[in-house]
Amino acid sequence: VQLQASGGGLVQPGGSLRLSCAVSGSIFSINVMGWYRQPEGKQRELVAIVSNMNSINYADSVKGRFTISRDNAKNMVYLQMNGLKPEDTAVYYCNGLIDGRNYWGKGTQVTVSS
Repeated sequence: VQLQASGGGLVQPGGSLRLSCAVSGSIFSINVMGWYRQPEGKQRELVAIVSNMNSINYADSVKGRFTISRDNAKNMVYLQMNGLKPEDTAVYYCNGLIDGRNYWGKGTQVTVSS
């Protein structure tokens, strides 16, 4: 099983980015999918998660600005990020609880700067 994240980049404050994560491999069941981020020099933190029943949770810092969604038919999860702030700068990681195991994708850098 592999998770491949894409969509990071450099954006000005107030801008938007959409991250995508593709899950591939031999998969029976994808339970929870989520996005985490790790600012430089800091610990990895939860951004948003979505269950297979579409139950969603966000970190307080991104509520109202970020939207997580998943396409079960395509084994994809997305993170739409609007109103980006410099403090959103981090490496963003896709995470999945798949067939009872926890998987991480390689990170994608998001930099918010003018």
